[in-house]
Amino acid sequence: MLRRSLLTLPALLPGLAAAQPATFGTAARPLRVGVTQGVHAQTFEVVQRVLAQDGFVTRAVEFGDFIQPNAALAAGDLDANAYQHLPFLEAQRAQRGYDFVPIGKTVLTLMGVFSRKHRSLDALPSGARIAIPNDPTNGGRALLLLAESGALRLRPGADHRATVADIAENPKRLRIVELEAASVVRALEDVDAAAITGNFAVPAGLNPLRDALARETAQSVYTVLVVVRRADAEQPWARRLAEGYRHPAVREFVETTFGGAVIPGA
Repeated sequence: MLRRSLLTLPALLPGLAAAQPATFGTAARPLRVGVTQGVHAQTFEVVQRVLAQDGFVTRAVEFGDFIQPNAALAAGDLDANAYQHLPFLEAQRAQRGYDFVPIGKTVLTLMGVFSRKHRSLDALPSGARIAIPNDPTNGGRALLLLAESGALRLRPGADHRATVADIAENPKRLRIVELEAASVVRALEDVDAAAITGNFAVPAGLNPLRDALARETAQSVYTVLVVVRRADAEQPWARRLAEGYRHPAVREFVETTFGGAVIPGA
């Protein structure tokens, strides 16, 4: 379900012939871009202002989950979206048959393991409950982070597609609680720790650089992408949208607003 528009657009210009399609990127036909709440919506607001300086009009459509932005793009309700990293995109293409391609990069929102009850992963008690996202790629991403931090060990060869079935050693008998990604941060008070992506952590006042018991590094495959339908990849409007994310004003906004918890990817 589409949540809300972040930009109020002027009414269609009078006198346009109904039979003649409007040019993309105009008030009559703004470019519709899907973003998720928080970091990606905030970043796109700056991209909108940058593109508007040259008269290129966009409309952000905000979502509260990771599934609907791709469904809306496939249905033609969006022209592009900017919220998913490559492992998630690949999983969606394999599972749902989407013919989507990336045309640019946006930001990397670092994943961290946070706790309201413990000051380190070593301090987690036996049987501690750790919440992780339940979508295939971010769940595997969380398990990899826990493994890299020494909390558990995965079977050899496990990657971002790892599941709890790939846990080879779990000396503290950690109990993995899989939740919808947006719900993980809300569960933080009820579990011993939670693996939360930056786009949900930052709006909740959590900084992966300052508050996390463990966090990813900047060398990550999880940089978020600008994604379009394959047939639109070479369209001039697609190129302009991708260029908007590379503007210095966007980089400055990300670096000054998020305190290092979000890293410019373009």
